[in-house]
Formats: sequence, structure tokens, C-alpha cells
Amino acid sequence: EPTVEETIEILRGIRERYEEHHKLKIADEALTAAAILASRYVTDRFLPDKAIDLVDEAASRVRMYRSASPPTLKEARRGLESLRRELDAAVTGQEFELAAELRERERQLVQRIADLEQHWREEQGQDEPVVTDEDIAQVVSMWTGIPLTRLATEESERLLHMEEALHERIIGQDEAIATLAKAVRRARAGLKDPRRPIGSFIFLGPTGVGKTLLARALAEFMFGSEDALIKIDMSEFMERHTVSRLVGAPPGYIGYEEGGQLTEAVRRKSYSVILLDEIEKAHPEAFNMLLQIMEDGSLTDAKGRRVDFRNTILIMTSNIGAEMIQREGTLGFATAENQEKRLQHEYQAMKDKVLGQLKQTFRPEFLNRIDAVIVFHPLSPEHVRQIVSLELKRVRKQLAEQQISLEVTEAAMDLLAKRGYDRQFGARPLRRIIQNLIEDPLAEGLLQGRFKPGSTVVIDVRDDLLAIEPAEALTTVS
Repeated sequence: EPTVEETIEILRGIRERYEEHHKLKIADEALTAAAILASRYVTDRFLPDKAIDLVDEAASRVRMYRSASPPTLKEARRGLESLRRELDAAVTGQEFELAAELRERERQLVQRIADLEQHWREEQGQDEPVVTDEDIAQVVSMWTGIPLTRLATEESERLLHMEEALHERIIGQDEAIATLAKAVRRARAGLKDPRRPIGSFIFLGPTGVGKTLLARALAEFMFGSEDALIKIDMSEFMERHTVSRLVGAPPGYIGYEEGGQLTEAVRRKSYSVILLDEIEKAHPEAFNMLLQIMEDGSLTDAKGRRVDFRNTILIMTSNIGAEMIQREGTLGFATAENQEKRLQHEYQAMKDKVLGQLKQTFRPEFLNRIDAVIVFHPLSPEHVRQIVSLELKRVRKQLAEQQISLEVTEAAMDLLAKRGYDRQFGARPLRRIIQNLIEDPLAEGLLQGRFKPGSTVVIDVRDDLLAIEPAEALTTVS
């Protein structure tokens, strides 16, 4: 297979033939982009074939869009068809005065269409279409599903600000985000084995602290959409015979044509975050497959196709040590700032215990291939309050679309944080609390006409209950 530089030279050699065929010009930067983007994002084919196809398809798209009539000309043609139908109806109904008037309008419209066509032909003759690097990026986006914005923006710049982007959605897990960002930057800077996935991580921690949410946020940051997350519940693969479903059923068995649950998902979407939930419940045979992915960056499915995992991020979640984290972590609503060092020391001691438990559960050869084991902090009252603020931001945005503003008092925020946090389930009940206590009353008020466009809704606490009223009503009461 030729290198990217050799591919660019090959493309320059055949450029004239494609320009002649498509009747346009192909810019130098388009050829460079075709070789680089094909090498980086189109993983199931080889250079120069995939780069040539990119240039060919981009040129076809540019020529097709250029050949399409401009909207004004299309509208004028539709108007002429409609006018001729009216004229036929007038002649049939013997309305000769109307017919004469319509005939004159028809003549004028025919002349206007002729002028528009002439102008369009002159424009096409003067300005020869050019295939640019943006046209190449559009085709790559269509092929791979990676949004155009991610292809266009400078990746190194985005990766330097990775923590900021993830902090917008994830609260209270600074250490987890920092560890994840460092590992991804190392991989992207070329300081890792190019045969292996971008990163392999184990997330440990109690439920409801943000493990799955961080995986979703990472998929959106790295690959432009949460749809790039492939989630597989490993408790479905506890038996030896079920493990084969990951790569597909053998020939002759039911489901052979469907492909493997894991391999097929990655084959269709090679740029993705793979989330393997409750990894400790999987059969040991599943770990052999994961070892192959982490070591060789590929897996062969039941049909004998090699599936490339080098552009994926592998995240495994586990509840190992979750009870210990809950028992020894920061719980309760009386944490003072001067206790920060003591809490950090407690967290480190608890983390060491959890990692010790992890080593007893998984084989050394498996753990040695993991880039980082990330232990999530239990959520503190301040973290829960920040999550409440994030959820209310979403409600504010929805109300703003109806030109209604929302004000929430400090007392209301405290009440929501207190009711939304559960020691056993973390912050999971919070969304349900906001739905029941805020969204449902707001929906009723909107349908009853109590909250009108241009008004302000105030959420406060009365008798230890949330009160949702228009600001005008509160002013009248006071």
C-alpha cells in the first residue's frame, strides 16, 4: 500500500483525466485532503483506491449540484405550467377576455424564463466549478457518519480543551476527566501503539455518579454525536455459548446473517466509543476477545471479516468496590471546606482498597492492557446542587422557546438537591424529581394559560413544598 505522500502524487497524475470527465477543476488541497482523510477515516479499504473514489465522488457531487437549475428558474417554470392550466380552463369555459389576458401573461413568462436560462448558461460558462477540500470532507462525512465540523476543526486545538468541554456535562469527577483526557491526548499525539484502540479504560464507582454519562459526553466530543456510543450489557454474556453473539453465530446457526452484536456495530461505525457495562459479569471467554481487541486492535467475526477497532475507545464499567466507595466516600450534607485534605486522603485510601479488589477479580494480563482504571468519587451535596443547576438550564432553554423566563430561588435549589440525591442510587432520581415537581406543574400551567409568552415563572419554597407561580401573581400577593 502506498503512503499518503505517494497517494497525493498518484492523484496529481490522474487529476487531468477526472477534470476532463467531470468538466471541472480539482484543487491541489482537495487531492491532499483526499489522501489524508481517506488514510485516517476510511479504515476498511486501501490507498490509493479509497482516495481516488473520494475525489471521483466529490467531483460528481459538485457537477451534479452545478447542473441543477437555480431556484428562481424552477419557480418560473412551475408558474408557467400553472398558467397554462388556467388558460386551458378559460378557453374550455369560453371566457375569451380572461383567456386573452392569460395568453399575454404566458408570453411575458416565457420571455422571462428564456432570459433566466440565458443568464444561467452564461454564469456556467464564465465560472468553472472547482472541487475543494470541503467537498472531499463532505463525502468522508457521508461515508463514515463523522460530522463535518469535527473533520474541519483542528483536532489538536480541541483536544487541548477537552476537560473544559467534558466539565460542562459532568459534575464532581475532575480526576476521572483529567485521567481520560491525558490518555486520549497521548494516543492522538502518536505516543501509543498504533495497532491498539485509542484508549481502554475501566470505570469503577457506585451507580448514579456519571460513568455512563461520561462515556456519552466522550462520544459526542470525540466523534460529534452521542450516536457514536455502542453500549453492550455484559450481563447478557454470562454463559459460554452466549459469548459467540459478540462476533456472530457460526455458519448454519440462527442469526448467522445478522453478524455479531459487537463486531457488526463497530464495522458499521468504526469511529465510536464502546461501553461494556458490568464487565465483571461476563464469561471468561469474553475477556479473551477483549484481550485480542486491546492487543491487536482487531477482531475477526463469524464470517471471517477482520473488524478494525483502532479508532474506537473502549470503556468498561464495573460495580466492584461500589459498596466500599459508598461506605467510605463523601456522604451526607455537612462537608466543610477545611476537610478537603482529609477527604482526599480518605478517597486515596478507599481507591487503593478498590484497586486491590479489582486485582483479585481480573487476570493480570487483562489489567496490564488497560490504559487507566478510573475510580469515580461519590457525589457531595455541592455536586448535586450543580447537577440541579444543569437540569434547570435545560428547562430554562425549553421555556425560552415559548418566550417565558424562569427564576429559581436558593431555597428551591436546596430542596431539589436534597430530594434528588439518594444514597443508594446517586443522582439518578434527580431527573425524575425535576420531572414530577417542576416539569409536570409547568406543563399544566402552560395548558391552562397561567404562564403566557413574555411572562416570568418563579419557583420558590412554601411549607417545605415547591411553589410555581407567575412573577406577577407573587407581586400581587406581596
